[in-house]
Amino acid sequence: MSRDIWDPVTYAVFADERSRPFVELVSRVGAIDPDYVVDAGCGSGELTVELGHRWPDATIEGFDTSPAMITKARALGAKARFAVADVTTWRPDRPVDVIISNAVLQWVPEHRAVLEHWMEDLAPGGWLAFQVPGNFEAPSHVAIRELCASRTWSDKLSDVVRIHPVADTLEYVDLLNQGGSQVDAWETTYVHVLQGEDPVLKWVSGTALRPILDRLGPEDQRRFKQDLGRLLAEAYPAKSYGTLFPFRRIFVVAQK
Repeated sequence: MSRDIWDPVTYAVFADERSRPFVELVSRVGAIDPDYVVDAGCGSGELTVELGHRWPDATIEGFDTSPAMITKARALGAKARFAVADVTTWRPDRPVDVIISNAVLQWVPEHRAVLEHWMEDLAPGGWLAFQVPGNFEAPSHVAIRELCASRTWSDKLSDVVRIHPVADTLEYVDLLNQGGSQVDAWETTYVHVLQGEDPVLKWVSGTALRPILDRLGPEDQRRFKQDLGRLLAEAYPAKSYGTLFPFRRIFVVAQK
């Protein structure tokens, strides 16, 4: 997995929109007084800090593969501990009461096995909660895939495209319903009203385009974004009050 799938500056442009799923996910976790809480794929750490407000007596730990994000997280000066680590290899040194994972598992092809490991790592009665984007058939991602496969870009980008990186809610429920665990799963489509010029291009530049742009030099990056911007402007036309950007997300909360 890439060590820098997030662009901290670009990602922060839509911080309010990106934080709402985290808040709604955590609200469904019923832990009362957990001792050890982990944010797996914590990004820049602002939301990890909120876990400390929810559970002030808990040890709060966040980790992410991106050194740039962890640098920003450590600069918060919060009580939480932050480290660079990979979700595919991270294992706790003691049972965890709550594991939260917000959006990162879309980048982990083997994340089903990771989820099974995390369930094993929970203390009895512990909670696992995660959300992943479910918008890979949306016009934004269709446009990215089609552009990468086009004659202009296929030589450089044909192997970067991710077609089905996440499962559906039924598969996750089936996977985690083991040994008496209780699983709650749901889907939400947020309709974001984005402002400014080329807002959908700015949104995907913070996450979905990162592996693609990493393959390209500065001039090719400019050309690719210009080509994609035209497709996105057609798929998401600006209105007088902003640009409507529907975004489906999948949520799962399991108690061991």
